[in-house]
Amino acid sequence: MTQDELKQAVAKAAIDYVVPGAIIGVGTGSTANFFIDELGKIRDRIPAAVASSEATAKRLAGHGIKVLDLNDVTDMPVYVDGADEIDSSMAMLKGGGGALTREKIVAAVARKFVCIADASKLVQVMGKFPLPVEVIPMARAHVARELAELGGEPVLRPGFTTDNGNIILDVKGLSITDPKALETRINAIVGVVTNGLFALRGADVALLAGADGVKRLERG
Repeated sequence: MTQDELKQAVAKAAIDYVVPGAIIGVGTGSTANFFIDELGKIRDRIPAAVASSEATAKRLAGHGIKVLDLNDVTDMPVYVDGADEIDSSMAMLKGGGGALTREKIVAAVARKFVCIADASKLVQVMGKFPLPVEVIPMARAHVARELAELGGEPVLRPGFTTDNGNIILDVKGLSITDPKALETRINAIVGVVTNGLFALRGADVALLAGADGVKRLERG
């Protein structure tokens, strides 16, 4: 199966987690886009969605799905999003698309996080994929020095501005053996908005597509 076929398979599987009559939270990225396309086929079953980025909001609206401001939502059973890496503890590394802060906010409101990805994203130790860190622009140099002290190699994502008007430092060379501790440590650096580790609030369900179909993992 091609990468797109794997993404489409896992997106279809995620539809089973959509609660009829309830607002659905939707992530950002290529896999999430396949889920949005599947969601469009059942749009009559959902009153509205909450988007984690401007791009997702636009795609949802293109399918005729109403998009709500998160501040107007008091209950959201499920949030569906992809991941760049996920480990066996259900911690994830996300933010390759640069929407990590809004993704983390929407995920915090949802009662259940369903991660959708291809099976290659399941790793023993995260960090091969560079860890994105959203940073207030004036703090770029300070944050980069602090990240270097943690053993990483921060690189400014060229020509990129987040939906929040900030920059992204992609941190290479990390071996993330304690994702919760590293997420907390990086978030404590002055000037950091948030980082792409989703360990303190990890996935509840992971749907991973491979050649032999879609495998489901659940938080123990």
